[in-house]
Amino acid sequence: MFQLDENTKTFIVTGGCGFIGSHICEELLKQNKKVYCVDNLVNCEKKNIDLFLENENFIFVEEDIRNLGDEKYVDMWKETDMIFHEACGKCTVCMIHPDLDLSVNAWGTFVLLELAVKYNLKKFIHASTGSVYGEPQYFPSDEKHPLCPTSYYGVSKLAGERYVEVFGKMYGLNYSILRYYHVYGSRQVSSDYGGVVAIFIKKCLKNEPITIYGTGEQLRSFTYVKDIVNANFLCAKDKRTDGQIYNACSGIQLSIQQLCDMAKEKLNCNELEVKYDDWRKGDIKYFKVSNKKISDLGITFQKNFSEVMDSVIEEYKEHLKDL
Repeated sequence: MFQLDENTKTFIVTGGCGFIGSHICEELLKQNKKVYCVDNLVNCEKKNIDLFLENENFIFVEEDIRNLGDEKYVDMWKETDMIFHEACGKCTVCMIHPDLDLSVNAWGTFVLLELAVKYNLKKFIHASTGSVYGEPQYFPSDEKHPLCPTSYYGVSKLAGERYVEVFGKMYGLNYSILRYYHVYGSRQVSSDYGGVVAIFIKKCLKNEPITIYGTGEQLRSFTYVKDIVNANFLCAKDKRTDGQIYNACSGIQLSIQQLCDMAKEKLNCNELEVKYDDWRKGDIKYFKVSNKKISDLGITFQKNFSEVMDSVIEEYKEHLKDL
């Protein structure tokens, strides 16, 4: 894990109780940083941060990011050096609540950017998504690929990106943007609106049928959550990342069917029923992504998906033991 500058001491992590956000909080605390974890607990579980609550450097703020301009948060902003903006509306619910998706991903980001400028933060590190590209026009898809999102989620996240860039140009706000791809690991939401790795593991553990949307041939670039944290830390410490956008991904290619088969084999449930349903609207079928731009800065990504899956399964057995 990249070591952060000792003079950068205090961080806000939005969505800090969530899957990726809680891992960022954990690694910041390991480096003796002060962490303001902001979350409204709508799409996550507070137990993700239970281990941190006794740490004197950890402050949990139960709040919607759109309300962080309230006067009661002035001291937090005055103390903060950098922000990791991980909070967002979820891709899997954007068709159900497109208004909320837009409000959180676009307006929520705008609110935070205004505050980052007002309080002169050193850097704004923004979590985005490969969904901003839409259907790939060429492979491997790099950061210069046209931006033609095919889902509400992709559109709202692209709006967030554009606001970040405009604040950089208008006010000199320092930023980096990371586009995530199919992040997996412990603490990922395993409900039907969560990540596919967590869903498949949970279904196997509970001996419930697995549903695959489409044919299962769709390709994904699964990226381990600790590598995503490391990419965020790279942006926090390396000035070469200032004002830059990166694909934060492993480059692994794995189909949903392969993932399903792997989960069933590892959890000894090869006879488990698999159902195939209609494609989800806006779903991108094939990903082959270039991570060369960020890899050239010295970061490496976990490539042995099967090996990491073993450890993730063991973590999930503990995490889901009450299910």
